[in-house]
Amino acid sequence: MSSAQTAAETLNFQAEVKQLLHLMIHSLYSNREIFLRELISNASDACDKLRFEAIDQPALFEGDSDLKIRIAFDKAARTLTIADNGIGMSRSEVVAHLGTIAKSGTKEFFGKLTGDQKKDANLIGQFGVGFYSAFIVADKVTVVTRRAGLPVSEGVKWECAMTGDTAGEYTVEAIEKTGRGTEITLHLRADQDDLLSTWKLQSLIRKYSDHIVQPIVMKKEEWDEDKKEQVLTDEDETVNQANALWARSKNDISDDDYKAFYKHVGHDYDEPLAWTHARVEGRQEYTQLLYVPKHAPFDLWDRNARHGVKLYVKRVFIMDDAEKLMPTYLRFVRGVVDSADLPLNVSREILQESKDIDTIRQGCTKKVLSLLESLATSDEAGDVEKYATFWKEFGKVLKEGVGEDFANKDKIAGLLRFASTHADTPDEVVSLKTYIERMKEGQDKIYYVTAETFNAAKNSPHLEIFRKKGIEVLLLSDRVDEWVIGNLTEFDGKPLQSVAKGGLDLGKLEDEAEKKEAEKAADDFKELLDKMKASLGERVKDVKVTLRLTDSPACLVADEHDLGMNLSRILKAAGQSAPMSKPILEINPSHPAVLRLKYEEKNFDDWAAVLFDQALLAEGGTLDDPATFVKRINQLMMAMSGN
Repeated sequence: MSSAQTAAETLNFQAEVKQLLHLMIHSLYSNREIFLRELISNASDACDKLRFEAIDQPALFEGDSDLKIRIAFDKAARTLTIADNGIGMSRSEVVAHLGTIAKSGTKEFFGKLTGDQKKDANLIGQFGVGFYSAFIVADKVTVVTRRAGLPVSEGVKWECAMTGDTAGEYTVEAIEKTGRGTEITLHLRADQDDLLSTWKLQSLIRKYSDHIVQPIVMKKEEWDEDKKEQVLTDEDETVNQANALWARSKNDISDDDYKAFYKHVGHDYDEPLAWTHARVEGRQEYTQLLYVPKHAPFDLWDRNARHGVKLYVKRVFIMDDAEKLMPTYLRFVRGVVDSADLPLNVSREILQESKDIDTIRQGCTKKVLSLLESLATSDEAGDVEKYATFWKEFGKVLKEGVGEDFANKDKIAGLLRFASTHADTPDEVVSLKTYIERMKEGQDKIYYVTAETFNAAKNSPHLEIFRKKGIEVLLLSDRVDEWVIGNLTEFDGKPLQSVAKGGLDLGKLEDEAEKKEAEKAADDFKELLDKMKASLGERVKDVKVTLRLTDSPACLVADEHDLGMNLSRILKAAGQSAPMSKPILEINPSHPAVLRLKYEEKNFDDWAAVLFDQALLAEGGTLDDPATFVKRINQLMMAMSGN
């Protein structure tokens, strides 16, 4: 080892860590007790990781496979120590884990902070406070650690004080450490003396960490008659239940137990929204305890982010982030799956191929979708509110499932929520089932319009005839909606129909008089249609008369089998080449501008071009040549005023 590495090295926290520490110490102070939960949770993870790595390399146990977490305090020195004999850390791991926040979304996180301590406490909880929560109660923290398998001389000491001029600096030095694992010593702040008591610490452990699988031990206290006070003995006692919560019978587990376990497994500050716990028997035997969080994590949109389901085999931790256990569109789910059948030395590669894992994944997926279904269809106000919260946080992610999970497509479609012309607000509250229940007599299709924004969808000229007839239309303005409807052609036997596609067939919703009027208009305007088509040339596929418009002079529609114009724009913006398809211009035969055009000679080409450009803008498109459009409008205005 070089002398530079042996000497203590002073390093600085990442700027974000300093900011987070400052915020956390102040925002979370009212809930300071969680520091113990977080540090015990990390110690438990370290023990789990050692057990997993030792499956392949038993030597890592160094002759001691009895994993435990120890809590101790020293009244005179005013210190509290949390120690484990888990995997431990090497020097580079110490610097990586204790000096930086390696979480994507850090910037978004700081952007969301409000300065309101209560709100920020929740945000910080979502971000995951982990090790740094130690600074809520300590103004100096010392970490002594050695990674299992490394020589005794490669222990590491990390120390940081949050007082004086050196606040935000930390030192790292090499030391000798005989036992593997990590020992965190908190030098408590002046007002934290209540933590220097066996009774207080034990009550916190039972409150927050009772479900931890490893025993959490403390020295037993006994009454000393001579000193007339409680004194510590050399005898250990286990404070927590130390058995796997998910393996216990549901009747023995309270809601508070479930919530406490979620905070451990989800590394979340808030309570879960809902959970499902079941033991599955049959060809595959496994237990699942799965949670839906209340808030979206910051890396929700990173599809490669770590997933939240831990895999155990016969209660032995195998791996975090077992992405094969959950489809990508359910990546927000947290929890535990414990299999009775998988081999203990199962690796990620084996999981990729395993039929057994596919069975477990299908079972877990169905269970989560059923849980969401029960919230979505419940009449209880609390559940209705919960589903609304879920949809707001995770709706866009769930939508991905329509195209990804063919087997559960109908189930997912039933869980979708949309905005519609029924309320004309951006709130996504309409289910396809509700839409069908409200359908007009004679209506046999589910109508929708897609646009880049809610206002563009709501004010789309394509909706005019639907508004006139009181037919509800779904207003889709999420980018992912194009992907959803591309994969969802029907629901409950009713086809989904874009109001901006092809010849509009309202079926029985159109009366005979309207059909005759449309045929007559097509004949009367045949000459104008041909003339406009010739004038617009390559810009259009066709020009037709339409009865879908009541107020606008014209609109653009895509041909029945062509790509929708909104989807074309999305693909273009994403740098993908969309097949070139020309729109159809549909004109409103009763609009004064169209009637004028019928008898226009001098400025016919300008009028036709303006009608086309207006229709393109109203549809949400962008003009190739805005300057010419403005020039034309000005010229036509001048001509009309007689100048």
